[in-house]
Amino acid sequence: MSHASPVVIGDSPLSTADVVAVARHGAAVTISPAALDRVEQTRRVVDGLAADPHPHYGVSTGFGALATTFIPGERRLQLQASLIRSHAAGTGAEVEREVVRGLQLLRLQTLASGRTGVRAVVVETYAALLNAGITPVVREYGSLGCSGDLAPLAHIALAAMGEGEVRDRTGELVPASAALAASGIVPLTLVEKEGLALINGTDGMLGMLVLALHDLEALLLTADAAAAMSIESQLGTDAVFAADLMALRPQTGQGESAAHLRAFLRDSPLVHSHKGPEDGRVQDAYSLRCSPQVHGAARDTMAHAATVAGRELASVIDNPVITLDGRIESNGNFHGAPVAAVLDFLAISVADVASVSERRTDRALDPSRSRGLPPFLADEVGVDSGLMIAQYAAAGIVSELKRLAVPASVDSIPSSAMQEDHVSMGWAAARKLRRAIDGLARVLAIEILTAARALDLRAPLQAGPATGAVRDLVRTVAAGPGPDRHLSPEMEAVTALVQSGAVARIAKEHAHD
Repeated sequence: MSHASPVVIGDSPLSTADVVAVARHGAAVTISPAALDRVEQTRRVVDGLAADPHPHYGVSTGFGALATTFIPGERRLQLQASLIRSHAAGTGAEVEREVVRGLQLLRLQTLASGRTGVRAVVVETYAALLNAGITPVVREYGSLGCSGDLAPLAHIALAAMGEGEVRDRTGELVPASAALAASGIVPLTLVEKEGLALINGTDGMLGMLVLALHDLEALLLTADAAAAMSIESQLGTDAVFAADLMALRPQTGQGESAAHLRAFLRDSPLVHSHKGPEDGRVQDAYSLRCSPQVHGAARDTMAHAATVAGRELASVIDNPVITLDGRIESNGNFHGAPVAAVLDFLAISVADVASVSERRTDRALDPSRSRGLPPFLADEVGVDSGLMIAQYAAAGIVSELKRLAVPASVDSIPSSAMQEDHVSMGWAAARKLRRAIDGLARVLAIEILTAARALDLRAPLQAGPATGAVRDLVRTVAAGPGPDRHLSPEMEAVTALVQSGAVARIAKEHAHD
Protein backbone atom coordinates (compact mmCIF):
# COMPACT_ATOMS: atom_id res chain seq x y z
CA MET A 1 0.00 0.00 0.00
CA SER A 2 2.43 2.67 -1.17
CA HIS A 3 2.91 5.02 -4.10
CA ALA A 4 5.80 7.20 -5.22
CA SER A 5 4.14 10.61 -5.00
CA PRO A 6 0.86 12.01 -3.65
CA VAL A 7 -2.09 12.62 -5.92
CA VAL A 8 -2.95 16.32 -5.96
CA ILE A 9 -6.63 17.14 -5.48
CA GLY A 10 -8.17 20.36 -6.75
CA ASP A 11 -6.02 21.56 -9.62
CA SER A 12 -7.53 19.34 -12.35
CA PRO A 13 -9.91 16.37 -12.60
CA LEU A 14 -8.60 13.04 -11.36
CA SER A 15 -7.47 10.57 -14.00
CA THR A 16 -8.13 6.85 -14.08
CA ALA A 17 -4.51 6.31 -13.05
CA ASP A 18 -4.99 8.64 -10.05
CA VAL A 19 -8.04 6.73 -8.88
CA VAL A 20 -6.30 3.36 -9.21
CA ALA A 21 -3.19 4.67 -7.45
CA VAL A 22 -5.13 5.87 -4.41
CA ALA A 23 -7.86 3.22 -4.28
CA ARG A 24 -5.84 0.12 -5.04
CA HIS A 25 -2.24 1.01 -4.31
CA GLY A 26 -2.59 3.30 -1.30
CA ALA A 27 -1.20 6.51 -2.78
CA ALA A 28 -1.43 9.55 -0.53
CA VAL A 29 -3.37 12.68 -1.46
CA THR A 30 -2.70 16.36 -1.00
CA ILE A 31 -5.07 19.31 -1.45
CA SER A 32 -3.91 22.22 -3.58
CA PRO A 33 -3.87 25.65 -1.88
CA ALA A 34 -6.07 27.05 -4.67
CA ALA A 35 -8.71 24.43 -3.90
CA LEU A 36 -8.75 25.32 -0.22
CA ASP A 37 -9.15 29.00 -1.14
CA ARG A 38 -12.18 28.13 -3.31
CA VAL A 39 -13.67 26.07 -0.51
CA GLU A 40 -13.36 28.91 1.99
CA GLN A 41 -14.88 31.47 -0.42
CA THR A 42 -17.88 29.26 -1.10
CA ARG A 43 -18.37 28.53 2.58
CA ARG A 44 -18.95 32.23 3.17
CA VAL A 45 -21.92 32.02 0.80
CA VAL A 46 -23.43 29.19 2.85
CA ASP A 47 -22.86 31.06 6.10
CA GLY A 48 -24.83 33.98 4.64
CA LEU A 49 -27.68 31.68 3.62
CA ALA A 50 -27.70 30.08 7.06
CA ALA A 51 -28.42 33.49 8.60
CA ASP A 52 -31.31 34.14 6.17
CA PRO A 53 -34.77 33.74 7.78
CA HIS A 54 -36.04 32.27 4.48
CA PRO A 55 -35.56 28.50 4.08
CA HIS A 56 -32.81 27.12 1.80
CA TYR A 57 -32.73 23.41 1.00
CA GLY A 58 -29.90 21.58 2.69
CA VAL A 59 -29.01 24.60 4.80
CA SER A 60 -32.10 25.32 6.88
CA THR A 61 -34.60 22.62 5.84
CA GLY A 62 -35.12 18.91 6.19
CA PHE A 63 -34.20 16.51 3.40
CA GLY A 64 -35.90 14.51 0.67
CA ALA A 65 -39.63 14.43 1.24
CA LEU A 66 -39.09 16.66 4.31
CA ALA A 67 -37.56 19.47 2.23
CA THR A 68 -40.34 21.90 3.13
CA THR A 69 -39.73 21.63 6.87
CA PHE A 70 -37.84 24.70 8.22
CA ILE A 71 -35.21 23.90 10.85
CA PRO A 72 -34.31 26.66 13.33
CA GLY A 73 -30.64 27.53 13.84
CA GLU A 74 -30.26 25.90 17.24
CA ARG A 75 -31.30 22.50 15.84
CA ARG A 76 -29.13 22.43 12.72
CA LEU A 77 -26.11 20.68 14.20
CA GLN A 78 -28.42 17.88 15.23
CA LEU A 79 -29.98 17.96 11.75
CA GLN A 80 -26.63 17.32 10.07
CA ALA A 81 -25.56 14.57 12.46
CA SER A 82 -28.99 12.92 12.28
CA LEU A 83 -28.82 12.91 8.50
CA ILE A 84 -25.54 10.99 8.50
CA ARG A 85 -26.53 8.58 11.26
CA SER A 86 -29.88 7.74 9.69
CA HIS A 87 -28.45 7.36 6.20
CA ALA A 88 -25.60 5.10 7.30
CA ALA A 89 -28.04 2.24 6.88
CA GLY A 90 -26.08 -0.18 4.72
CA THR A 91 -26.46 -3.90 5.24
CA GLY A 92 -24.74 -7.05 4.06
CA ALA A 93 -21.11 -7.95 3.58
CA GLU A 94 -18.33 -5.39 3.78
CA VAL A 95 -17.38 -3.76 0.50
CA GLU A 96 -13.79 -4.21 -0.66
CA ARG A 97 -11.13 -1.80 0.62
CA GLU A 98 -10.27 -0.48 -2.85
CA VAL A 99 -13.90 0.37 -3.53
CA VAL A 100 -14.23 2.27 -0.24
CA ARG A 101 -10.99 4.18 -0.86
CA GLY A 102 -12.25 5.09 -4.33
CA LEU A 103 -15.49 6.29 -2.74
CA GLN A 104 -13.55 8.44 -0.25
CA LEU A 105 -11.30 9.88 -2.94
CA LEU A 106 -14.03 10.84 -5.38
CA ARG A 107 -16.15 12.52 -2.71
CA LEU A 108 -13.03 14.40 -1.61
CA GLN A 109 -12.53 15.65 -5.17
CA THR A 110 -16.05 17.08 -5.24
CA LEU A 111 -15.66 18.63 -1.78
CA ALA A 112 -12.43 20.30 -2.96
CA SER A 113 -14.21 21.80 -5.98
CA GLY A 114 -15.55 24.68 -3.92
CA ARG A 115 -19.06 24.08 -5.19
CA THR A 116 -20.50 22.14 -2.22
CA GLY A 117 -20.25 24.72 0.55
CA VAL A 118 -18.34 22.68 3.12
CA ARG A 119 -15.60 24.17 5.32
CA ALA A 120 -11.93 23.59 4.59
CA VAL A 121 -11.65 21.39 7.69
CA VAL A 122 -14.02 18.87 6.09
CA VAL A 123 -11.81 18.62 3.00
CA GLU A 124 -8.69 18.28 5.13
CA THR A 125 -10.27 15.60 7.32
CA TYR A 126 -11.27 13.48 4.33
CA ALA A 127 -7.73 13.73 2.99
CA ALA A 128 -6.33 12.79 6.40
CA LEU A 129 -8.52 9.67 6.57
CA LEU A 130 -7.18 8.46 3.23
CA ASN A 131 -3.57 9.21 4.12
CA ALA A 132 -3.92 7.43 7.47
CA GLY A 133 -5.21 4.31 5.71
CA ILE A 134 -8.50 4.49 7.62
CA THR A 135 -11.18 2.67 5.62
CA PRO A 136 -14.76 3.00 6.91
CA VAL A 137 -16.89 -0.12 6.89
CA VAL A 138 -19.30 0.20 3.96
CA ARG A 139 -21.89 -2.50 3.40
CA GLU A 140 -23.05 -4.18 0.19
CA TYR A 141 -26.65 -2.94 0.08
CA GLY A 142 -28.11 0.50 0.67
CA SER A 143 -27.64 2.57 -2.47
CA LEU A 144 -30.25 3.02 -5.20
CA GLY A 145 -27.80 5.04 -7.29
CA CYS A 146 -29.86 8.20 -7.03
CA SER A 147 -29.54 11.18 -4.72
CA GLY A 148 -26.05 9.76 -4.95
CA ASP A 149 -24.74 6.61 -3.32
CA LEU A 150 -26.36 7.77 -0.11
CA ALA A 151 -25.81 4.93 2.33
CA PRO A 152 -22.21 4.13 1.30
CA LEU A 153 -21.23 7.79 1.46
CA ALA A 154 -22.99 8.19 4.80
CA HIS A 155 -20.80 5.42 6.25
CA ILE A 156 -17.74 7.44 5.17
CA ALA A 157 -19.13 10.60 6.76
CA LEU A 158 -20.02 8.71 9.94
CA ALA A 159 -16.41 7.62 10.33
CA ALA A 160 -15.24 11.20 9.81
CA MET A 161 -17.52 12.13 12.73
CA GLY A 162 -15.71 9.52 14.84
CA GLU A 163 -18.62 7.09 14.85
CA GLY A 164 -19.15 3.59 13.48
CA GLU A 165 -16.47 1.06 12.57
CA VAL A 166 -13.44 1.25 10.30
CA ARG A 167 -10.52 -0.87 9.16
CA ASP A 168 -7.17 0.62 10.11
CA ARG A 169 -4.07 0.52 7.94
CA THR A 170 -3.38 -3.07 8.99
CA GLY A 171 -6.94 -4.17 8.18
CA GLU A 172 -7.99 -4.55 11.82
CA LEU A 173 -11.63 -3.72 12.61
CA VAL A 174 -11.70 -0.91 15.19
CA PRO A 175 -14.07 1.83 16.36
CA ALA A 176 -13.74 4.95 14.24
CA SER A 177 -13.13 7.04 17.34
CA ALA A 178 -10.07 4.95 18.25
CA ALA A 179 -8.68 5.00 14.70
CA LEU A 180 -9.03 8.77 14.41
CA ALA A 181 -7.44 9.31 17.82
CA ALA A 182 -4.51 7.05 16.93
CA SER A 183 -3.90 9.11 13.78
CA GLY A 184 -4.38 12.50 15.45
CA ILE A 185 -7.52 13.29 13.47
CA VAL A 186 -10.17 15.40 15.21
CA PRO A 187 -13.70 14.08 14.53
CA LEU A 188 -15.88 16.42 12.50
CA THR A 189 -18.85 18.28 13.93
CA LEU A 190 -20.93 19.03 10.86
CA VAL A 191 -22.61 22.41 10.34
CA GLU A 192 -25.16 23.70 7.81
CA LYS A 193 -25.11 22.07 4.37
CA GLU A 194 -22.20 19.74 5.17
CA GLY A 195 -24.14 16.56 5.89
CA LEU A 196 -25.88 16.73 2.54
CA ALA A 197 -22.65 17.59 0.70
CA LEU A 198 -21.00 14.45 2.06
CA ILE A 199 -23.56 12.01 0.70
CA ASN A 200 -24.90 13.40 -2.61
CA GLY A 201 -22.66 11.83 -5.23
CA THR A 202 -22.21 9.03 -7.75
CA ASP A 203 -18.79 8.30 -6.24
CA GLY A 204 -19.28 4.63 -5.43
CA MET A 205 -20.52 3.56 -8.83
CA LEU A 206 -17.97 5.82 -10.55
CA GLY A 207 -15.07 4.43 -8.52
CA MET A 208 -16.06 0.88 -9.42
CA LEU A 209 -16.40 1.88 -13.10
CA VAL A 210 -12.89 3.34 -13.15
CA LEU A 211 -11.41 0.24 -11.50
CA ALA A 212 -13.31 -1.97 -13.95
CA LEU A 213 -11.98 -0.05 -16.95
CA HIS A 214 -8.45 -0.43 -15.64
CA ASP A 215 -8.87 -4.18 -15.20
CA LEU A 216 -10.62 -4.71 -18.52
CA GLU A 217 -7.81 -3.09 -20.47
CA ALA A 218 -5.50 -5.94 -19.44
CA LEU A 219 -8.20 -8.61 -19.66
CA LEU A 220 -9.11 -7.82 -23.26
CA LEU A 221 -5.45 -8.03 -24.28
CA THR A 222 -5.33 -11.32 -22.38
CA ALA A 223 -8.39 -12.49 -24.30
CA ASP A 224 -6.58 -11.80 -27.58
CA ALA A 225 -3.58 -13.79 -26.35
CA ALA A 226 -5.81 -16.66 -25.23
CA ALA A 227 -7.56 -16.71 -28.61
CA ALA A 228 -4.21 -16.78 -30.40
CA MET A 229 -3.13 -19.79 -28.32
CA SER A 230 -6.39 -21.59 -29.09
CA ILE A 231 -6.25 -20.82 -32.82
CA GLU A 232 -2.64 -21.97 -32.99
CA SER A 233 -3.07 -25.16 -30.97
CA GLN A 234 -6.23 -26.12 -32.90
CA LEU A 235 -4.42 -25.65 -36.22
CA GLY A 236 -6.50 -22.63 -37.18
CA THR A 237 -5.54 -19.93 -39.65
CA ASP A 238 -4.41 -16.37 -39.13
CA ALA A 239 -5.25 -15.36 -42.71
CA VAL A 240 -8.71 -14.13 -41.71
CA PHE A 241 -7.17 -11.45 -39.50
CA ALA A 242 -5.39 -9.71 -42.37
CA ALA A 243 -5.38 -5.91 -42.18
CA ASP A 244 -7.08 -5.45 -45.56
CA LEU A 245 -9.95 -7.71 -44.50
CA MET A 246 -10.35 -5.75 -41.27
CA ALA A 247 -10.35 -2.47 -43.23
CA LEU A 248 -13.49 -3.61 -45.03
CA ARG A 249 -15.29 -3.18 -41.73
CA PRO A 250 -13.56 -0.26 -40.00
CA GLN A 251 -14.68 -0.94 -36.46
CA THR A 252 -11.96 0.42 -34.18
CA GLY A 253 -11.95 -2.30 -31.55
CA GLN A 254 -12.12 -5.10 -34.11
CA GLY A 255 -9.09 -3.70 -35.92
CA GLU A 256 -7.13 -3.47 -32.67
CA SER A 257 -7.91 -7.06 -31.66
CA ALA A 258 -7.07 -8.37 -35.12
CA ALA A 259 -3.74 -6.54 -35.01
CA HIS A 260 -2.97 -8.27 -31.72
CA LEU A 261 -3.86 -11.67 -33.17
CA ARG A 262 -1.61 -11.09 -36.17
CA ALA A 263 1.24 -10.06 -33.90
CA PHE A 264 0.74 -12.96 -31.49
CA LEU A 265 0.59 -15.55 -34.31
CA ARG A 266 3.33 -14.16 -36.52
CA ASP A 267 6.34 -16.46 -36.95
CA SER A 268 4.44 -19.41 -35.45
CA PRO A 269 5.78 -22.75 -36.71
CA LEU A 270 2.43 -24.32 -35.83
CA VAL A 271 0.48 -21.87 -37.99
CA HIS A 272 2.92 -22.22 -40.86
CA SER A 273 2.86 -26.02 -40.63
CA HIS A 274 -0.52 -26.29 -42.34
CA LYS A 275 -0.57 -23.30 -44.67
CA GLY A 276 -0.98 -23.95 -48.36
CA PRO A 277 -3.14 -26.07 -50.68
CA GLU A 278 -2.68 -29.21 -48.58
CA ASP A 279 -4.83 -27.65 -45.84
CA GLY A 280 -8.30 -28.74 -46.87
CA ARG A 281 -10.25 -26.81 -44.26
CA VAL A 282 -12.12 -23.92 -45.87
CA GLN A 283 -12.61 -21.81 -42.74
CA ASP A 284 -12.45 -22.02 -38.97
CA ALA A 285 -15.43 -22.07 -36.61
CA TYR A 286 -16.82 -18.74 -35.47
CA SER A 287 -15.26 -18.90 -32.00
CA LEU A 288 -11.82 -18.89 -33.65
CA ARG A 289 -12.47 -16.87 -36.81
CA CYS A 290 -14.61 -14.16 -35.22
CA SER A 291 -12.50 -13.56 -32.12
CA PRO A 292 -11.56 -9.99 -33.16
CA GLN A 293 -15.19 -9.13 -33.88
CA VAL A 294 -16.31 -10.23 -30.40
CA HIS A 295 -13.31 -8.88 -28.52
CA GLY A 296 -13.41 -5.71 -30.61
CA ALA A 297 -17.03 -5.00 -29.76
CA ALA A 298 -16.06 -5.17 -26.08
CA ARG A 299 -13.21 -2.74 -26.75
CA ASP A 300 -15.59 -0.28 -28.36
CA THR A 301 -17.97 -0.60 -25.42
CA MET A 302 -15.07 0.08 -23.11
CA ALA A 303 -14.09 3.18 -25.08
CA HIS A 304 -17.61 4.56 -24.71
CA ALA A 305 -17.62 3.77 -20.99
CA ALA A 306 -14.26 5.49 -20.60
CA THR A 307 -15.69 8.63 -22.21
CA VAL A 308 -18.57 8.66 -19.72
CA ALA A 309 -16.17 8.02 -16.83
CA GLY A 310 -13.94 10.88 -17.95
CA ARG A 311 -16.87 13.29 -18.00
CA GLU A 312 -17.98 12.10 -14.58
CA LEU A 313 -14.47 12.53 -13.14
CA ALA A 314 -14.66 16.16 -14.30
CA SER A 315 -18.09 16.66 -12.69
CA VAL A 316 -19.26 18.27 -9.46
CA ILE A 317 -22.10 16.18 -8.06
CA ASP A 318 -24.06 17.70 -5.19
CA ASN A 319 -27.56 18.93 -4.42
CA PRO A 320 -28.01 21.76 -3.82
CA VAL A 321 -24.85 23.13 -5.42
CA ILE A 322 -23.19 26.52 -5.05
CA THR A 323 -22.83 28.07 -8.50
CA LEU A 324 -19.86 30.12 -9.66
CA ASP A 325 -21.85 33.35 -9.19
CA GLY A 326 -22.84 32.42 -5.63
CA ARG A 327 -26.36 31.01 -6.04
CA ILE A 328 -27.46 27.86 -4.24
CA GLU A 329 -29.47 25.75 -6.65
CA SER A 330 -31.19 22.38 -6.55
CA ASN A 331 -30.46 20.05 -9.45
CA GLY A 332 -30.62 16.42 -10.53
CA ASN A 333 -26.96 15.77 -11.31
CA PHE A 334 -26.79 13.12 -8.59
CA HIS A 335 -28.87 10.76 -10.76
CA GLY A 336 -26.62 7.85 -11.72
CA ALA A 337 -28.19 7.05 -15.11
CA PRO A 338 -25.13 7.86 -17.27
CA VAL A 339 -22.84 5.71 -15.17
CA ALA A 340 -25.35 2.92 -14.58
CA ALA A 341 -25.97 2.49 -18.30
CA VAL A 342 -22.32 1.95 -19.20
CA LEU A 343 -21.79 -0.35 -16.22
CA ASP A 344 -24.56 -2.54 -17.59
CA PHE A 345 -23.19 -2.24 -21.13
CA LEU A 346 -19.79 -3.47 -19.94
CA ALA A 347 -21.37 -6.43 -18.15
CA ILE A 348 -22.91 -7.50 -21.47
CA SER A 349 -19.55 -7.30 -23.22
CA VAL A 350 -17.80 -9.17 -20.41
CA ALA A 351 -20.32 -12.00 -20.72
CA ASP A 352 -19.85 -12.15 -24.49
CA VAL A 353 -16.03 -12.29 -24.34
CA ALA A 354 -16.19 -15.01 -21.70
CA SER A 355 -18.75 -16.92 -23.76
CA VAL A 356 -16.57 -17.06 -26.88
CA SER A 357 -13.55 -17.99 -24.75
CA GLU A 358 -15.38 -20.96 -23.24
CA ARG A 359 -16.37 -22.12 -26.74
CA ARG A 360 -12.72 -22.12 -27.81
CA THR A 361 -11.85 -24.16 -24.73
CA ASP A 362 -14.58 -26.67 -25.48
CA ARG A 363 -13.33 -27.15 -29.04
CA ALA A 364 -9.85 -28.02 -27.78
CA LEU A 365 -11.28 -30.83 -25.64
CA ASP A 366 -13.49 -32.43 -28.32
CA PRO A 367 -11.55 -34.85 -30.59
CA SER A 368 -14.12 -34.42 -33.35
CA ARG A 369 -13.20 -30.72 -33.63
CA SER A 370 -9.67 -30.32 -32.23
CA ARG A 371 -7.82 -31.71 -35.27
CA GLY A 372 -5.92 -34.57 -33.71
CA LEU A 373 -5.71 -33.67 -30.03
CA PRO A 374 -6.64 -36.42 -27.52
CA PRO A 375 -10.09 -36.31 -25.92
CA PHE A 376 -10.13 -33.74 -23.10
CA LEU A 377 -6.33 -33.52 -23.56
CA ALA A 378 -6.13 -36.55 -21.27
CA ASP A 379 -2.90 -38.51 -20.80
CA GLU A 380 -4.43 -42.00 -20.83
CA VAL A 381 -7.88 -41.69 -22.35
CA GLY A 382 -10.49 -43.48 -20.28
CA VAL A 383 -8.33 -43.67 -17.18
CA ASP A 384 -7.69 -39.93 -17.15
CA SER A 385 -10.31 -37.20 -17.56
CA GLY A 386 -7.83 -34.46 -18.46
CA LEU A 387 -9.37 -30.99 -18.48
CA MET A 388 -12.97 -32.17 -18.80
CA ILE A 389 -14.17 -30.57 -15.58
CA ALA A 390 -12.16 -27.39 -16.07
CA GLN A 391 -14.48 -26.75 -19.00
CA TYR A 392 -17.45 -27.40 -16.70
CA ALA A 393 -16.15 -24.65 -14.42
CA ALA A 394 -15.85 -22.26 -17.36
CA ALA A 395 -19.37 -23.13 -18.53
CA GLY A 396 -20.76 -22.54 -15.04
CA ILE A 397 -19.11 -19.13 -14.84
CA VAL A 398 -20.34 -18.12 -18.30
CA SER A 399 -23.86 -19.08 -17.32
CA GLU A 400 -23.61 -16.81 -14.30
CA LEU A 401 -22.14 -14.00 -16.40
CA LYS A 402 -25.19 -14.14 -18.63
CA ARG A 403 -27.36 -13.61 -15.57
CA LEU A 404 -25.13 -10.76 -14.43
CA ALA A 405 -25.53 -9.17 -17.87
CA VAL A 406 -29.22 -8.51 -17.17
CA PRO A 407 -29.31 -4.71 -16.76
CA ALA A 408 -29.77 -3.22 -13.32
CA SER A 409 -30.37 0.26 -14.75
CA VAL A 410 -33.74 -0.61 -16.26
CA ASP A 411 -35.14 -1.21 -12.79
CA SER A 412 -36.44 1.48 -10.46
CA ILE A 413 -38.16 1.29 -7.09
CA PRO A 414 -39.51 4.63 -5.81
CA SER A 415 -38.31 5.84 -2.41
CA SER A 416 -38.62 8.73 0.05
CA ALA A 417 -42.42 8.89 -0.05
CA MET A 418 -42.38 9.14 -3.87
CA GLN A 419 -40.15 12.24 -3.88
CA GLU A 420 -37.36 10.10 -5.31
CA ASP A 421 -39.60 8.24 -7.72
CA HIS A 422 -37.05 7.16 -10.36
CA VAL A 423 -33.64 5.81 -9.45
CA SER A 424 -30.69 4.43 -11.44
CA MET A 425 -29.62 1.30 -9.52
CA GLY A 426 -26.10 2.22 -10.60
CA TRP A 427 -24.49 0.90 -7.44
CA ALA A 428 -26.02 -2.53 -8.11
CA ALA A 429 -24.82 -2.35 -11.73
CA ALA A 430 -21.31 -1.68 -10.48
CA ARG A 431 -21.37 -4.48 -7.93
CA LYS A 432 -22.42 -7.08 -10.50
CA LEU A 433 -19.83 -5.83 -13.00
CA ARG A 434 -17.08 -6.41 -10.43
CA ARG A 435 -18.26 -9.99 -10.02
CA ALA A 436 -18.46 -10.41 -13.80
CA ILE A 437 -14.88 -9.19 -14.29
CA ASP A 438 -13.67 -11.75 -11.78
CA GLY A 439 -15.55 -14.42 -13.73
CA LEU A 440 -14.06 -13.32 -17.04
CA ALA A 441 -10.54 -13.60 -15.63
CA ARG A 442 -11.27 -17.17 -14.53
CA VAL A 443 -12.74 -18.21 -17.87
CA LEU A 444 -9.74 -16.78 -19.71
CA ALA A 445 -7.40 -18.56 -17.29
CA ILE A 446 -9.09 -21.89 -18.08
CA GLU A 447 -8.72 -21.25 -21.81
CA ILE A 448 -5.04 -20.38 -21.38
CA LEU A 449 -4.42 -23.46 -19.22
CA THR A 450 -6.15 -25.60 -21.85
CA ALA A 451 -4.39 -24.02 -24.82
CA ALA A 452 -1.02 -24.30 -23.10
CA ARG A 453 -1.50 -28.05 -22.71
CA ALA A 454 -2.71 -28.34 -26.31
CA LEU A 455 0.39 -26.51 -27.53
CA ASP A 456 2.59 -28.95 -25.61
CA LEU A 457 0.73 -31.88 -27.18
CA ARG A 458 1.54 -30.55 -30.67
CA ALA A 459 5.27 -31.19 -30.14
CA PRO A 460 7.59 -31.36 -31.97
CA LEU A 461 5.84 -28.44 -33.66
CA GLN A 462 6.49 -25.26 -31.71
CA ALA A 463 4.38 -22.30 -30.69
CA GLY A 464 5.18 -18.78 -31.84
CA PRO A 465 7.23 -16.35 -29.75
CA ALA A 466 4.29 -14.64 -28.03
CA THR A 467 2.06 -17.67 -27.47
CA GLY A 468 5.08 -19.73 -26.46
CA ALA A 469 6.05 -17.10 -23.90
CA VAL A 470 2.57 -17.26 -22.35
CA ARG A 471 2.74 -21.06 -22.32
CA ASP A 472 6.14 -20.87 -20.56
CA LEU A 473 4.70 -18.43 -18.01
CA VAL A 474 1.87 -20.88 -17.32
CA ARG A 475 4.44 -23.62 -16.79
CA THR A 476 5.91 -21.66 -13.86
CA VAL A 477 2.71 -22.37 -11.90
CA ALA A 478 1.11 -25.37 -13.67
CA ALA A 479 2.71 -28.57 -14.92
CA GLY A 480 2.40 -29.77 -18.50
CA PRO A 481 0.55 -32.81 -19.87
CA GLY A 482 0.51 -35.95 -17.76
CA PRO A 483 -1.69 -38.14 -15.59
CA ASP A 484 -4.60 -36.52 -13.80
CA ARG A 485 -3.76 -34.39 -10.78
CA HIS A 486 -5.48 -31.88 -8.52
CA LEU A 487 -6.43 -29.13 -11.00
CA SER A 488 -7.94 -26.45 -8.78
CA PRO A 489 -4.63 -25.04 -7.47
CA GLU A 490 -3.30 -24.73 -11.03
CA MET A 491 -6.48 -23.00 -12.17
CA GLU A 492 -6.22 -20.54 -9.28
CA ALA A 493 -2.54 -19.90 -10.00
CA VAL A 494 -3.16 -19.17 -13.69
CA THR A 495 -6.09 -16.95 -12.72
CA ALA A 496 -3.71 -14.96 -10.53
CA LEU A 497 -1.38 -14.51 -13.53
CA VAL A 498 -4.32 -13.25 -15.59
CA GLN A 499 -5.61 -10.89 -12.89
CA SER A 500 -2.19 -9.43 -12.22
CA GLY A 501 -1.78 -8.54 -15.89
CA ALA A 502 1.25 -10.82 -16.23
CA VAL A 503 -0.20 -12.76 -19.17
CA ALA A 504 -1.05 -9.58 -21.08
CA ARG A 505 2.39 -8.09 -20.41
CA ILE A 506 4.41 -11.11 -21.52
CA ALA A 507 2.31 -11.63 -24.65
CA LYS A 508 2.80 -8.00 -25.63
CA GLU A 509 6.53 -8.12 -24.90
CA HIS A 510 7.02 -11.10 -27.24
CA ALA A 511 4.63 -10.02 -30.00
CA HIS A 512 6.15 -9.47 -33.44
CA ASP A 513 4.56 -6.48 -35.15
